Amino acid sequence: MLFILASSAQAAHLNGEGWRQASELTLALVLSAAIGLEREVRQKNAGLRTHTLVGVGAALFMLISKYGFTDVLESRLIVLDPSRVAAQIVTGVGFLGAGLIFVRRDSVRGLTTAASIWVTAAIGSASGAGLPVLAVLGTAIYFIVALAFPLVTRRLPRSATAISALRVTYPDGQGILRAVLAETTGRGFGIDDMATESIGRPAGADTASKPMVQVTMHVHGRQPVSELATALSELDSVHAVLATDANAIDE
Repeated sequence: MLFILASSAQAAHLNGEGWRQASELTLALVLSAAIGLEREVRQKNAGLRTHTLVGVGAALFMLISKYGFTDVLESRLIVLDPSRVAAQIVTGVGFLGAGLIFVRRDSVRGLTTAASIWVTAAIGSASGAGLPVLAVLGTAIYFIVALAFPLVTRRLPRSATAISALRVTYPDGQGILRAVLAETTGRGFGIDDMATESIGRPAGADTASKPMVQVTMHVHGRQPVSELATALSELDSVHAVLATDANAIDE
């Protein structure tokens, strides 16, 4: 038994396996799970499991690249470059992040989540490369950006040219559009473009009810578009208002 254990330990040493590599992989697990937990709490598409797997996978690839070929390397005959795997990790994770970015109506979503996946892969790579200080520092920087920066951006002056979207639904034939436009311009918003479409009667409505119309407006102004949406929803006969504030999009 002792001979078997000694042989296994010797083989592991020759293959570059040991407590150091296990600790580097564990560090990647802990740090990437911390980032994933933050995304999970905020109910993002890529959460705890995705970020953890990306970070651990990147670290494992780096460890394989550094230590996985020690049994075939020969001095001055076979030389391998561990950095080649890091380059491939960047490319592969880029495709994964691209799959998280999508357009929802008038806004782009998933950019921050895709960036967090990319950073998690970098942190995992740093852990696997034996750079724990950089890995921990990268994780700390992520949390500063993810948690502290939104507090700062809320205090920045609002852009008067950023275009926000409004969708207002109301019954057709009651002159509500005029009231909507008057309320919008009266609050200092400029209207960049506008489109209306008939969406029929609401589900379950009787045949006597009037068909509904939805108007889509792209507006800009210095006031929060949420306040405009609240004012429009209080107009008589307005059925629903949906707003996308360009100054407050959480990606």
